[in-house]
Amino acid sequence: MQEKRFNGKTAIITGAGIGIGFEIACSLAREGASIILNDLDKEVAEKAAKKIETNCGRCIPIAGDSSQLDCIAEMVDAAKEHFGGIDLAIANAGITTFGSFLDYDPRDFDRLIKVNLQGTFFLAQAVAKEMIAQKSKGSLLLMSSVTGHQAHPDLTAYGMTKAAIRMLAKSLGVELGKYGISVNAISPGATITERTMQLSGDYMTEWEKITPRGKAATTEDIAHAALFLLSPQAHHITGQTLVVDGGWTSYSPPPH
Repeated sequence: MQEKRFNGKTAIITGAGIGIGFEIACSLAREGASIILNDLDKEVAEKAAKKIETNCGRCIPIAGDSSQLDCIAEMVDAAKEHFGGIDLAIANAGITTFGSFLDYDPRDFDRLIKVNLQGTFFLAQAVAKEMIAQKSKGSLLLMSSVTGHQAHPDLTAYGMTKAAIRMLAKSLGVELGKYGISVNAISPGATITERTMQLSGDYMTEWEKITPRGKAATTEDIAHAALFLLSPQAHHITGQTLVVDGGWTSYSPPPH
């Protein structure tokens, strides 16, 4: 039987109660990793952790706002207490807000910065410090978006945060490389999740028309890319952003 790629490893994943984060958590658990799973909603976090415990492997839920330092500290402490340390971290939590640049609400901007940037930055900082203290090599994965590569109507502020995450991955690849810590990002394109299926219009049909591969991504598509970048096979890749979009950014037609 083939050895599991992440046996003995511990991963922290934010915003992992549903969608892409949950699929990455499940995939890592199936490959042998122990999971610290975060979601803002306590009930969602506990339900997701129970599913992983039942079907995949070990998982501890941590409910809370991952943009806040006390929540980040709780996740790090839980990883150390329950599993003995941290090997992997996926800063998946993020929010999307739509709005015209000329009318954009400062309160929306503040929340967007806190969740998408502050939470990502300080999770990476806390985990990197722990990895260095452990004298162990590790991997960090940040979640960008195709909207951080290509402009999109009514997503100026959101796209700005996702472009910043690409630069953060590049910068941390330089800063943390000497410690044996790799840092990369993924930029998903249109992906079928519980959230996107609630958007107005026929999401799947719309993206089938404008994606060269003829379909929107599944959460499994994003998880496959994530596990590669976190795996030993990618040990010499750092500071990079992998676009997983079925070719959409090659010419980037907007959805209607």
